[in-house]
Amino acid sequence: VNKTILFGSLFFVVFSVGIGSLDVKFAQEIVFVGSVAIILFLMSKLIIELPENQRYMIVGTAIIIFIFRAIPSPGPGLSWFEIDELGFNEQFFSVLSLLSSILTLVGIILLRPFISRNSIAKVIVILSFAGAILFLPSIGMYYGFHNWSAMMTAGVVDAKFIAIVNTSLESPLGQVAMIPLLAWIAKNAPSNMKATFFAVFASFTNLALSASSLLTKYINEIFVVTREVKDKATAEIITRADYSELGFLLMAVAIITFALPIGAVLVIQRSKFKTTD
Repeated sequence: VNKTILFGSLFFVVFSVGIGSLDVKFAQEIVFVGSVAIILFLMSKLIIELPENQRYMIVGTAIIIFIFRAIPSPGPGLSWFEIDELGFNEQFFSVLSLLSSILTLVGIILLRPFISRNSIAKVIVILSFAGAILFLPSIGMYYGFHNWSAMMTAGVVDAKFIAIVNTSLESPLGQVAMIPLLAWIAKNAPSNMKATFFAVFASFTNLALSASSLLTKYINEIFVVTREVKDKATAEIITRADYSELGFLLMAVAIITFALPIGAVLVIQRSKFKTTD
């Protein structure tokens, strides 16, 4: 039994749940920073078991994937716009969710040859470019592209059609990036510690989702989008709907989706943490 990993993991759980349960200012930030520090400590204890060249390589790979998964989303403002302005409803969102889950599995299977033939750096660059491109339909619909496309296609290519196609293309991208790291661990981690490597490194890359949540919160404080809120008793409008900055929000997220992971790849590939070619 590796007591450092065991008790470090226990402390990670207690710390996250404890701070998250308290009404502390900046609790989300405290949990994130503390969790990253604990996981990095556990990772440092694990990679000592690896040869030096492999040690640098797996750290570089984990950093690239972390940054890729830490990209912010537009937040709830986009969903509000789709409901209020495009006419989407809960049933349609459930269809999109089911479609996304199915196509994620299908996409992972279909993209397996592409992943196996290319380095993680190349995979991340291509996925980042594709992710940024897939924001264009949402940006276009904000500016009324769906009205033009519906008119030109006798109502076939309307907002819902565009959303379904976009979801179909976008769904596999987030999960595909994890596969090279997990495959690398399966191949190179010490045989008696593979499960521990999987757990710790998966925890590190999953912390990127917390980073994504934080960045989403911050960018929504810059580009403010509000939905109409009425008092239930009097029907008086408390907050008016304002989607005037949603277009800028979507464009900012698209730029970050493209620039941040590719910038990370360029930096890592020029350092001692370079991943495989």
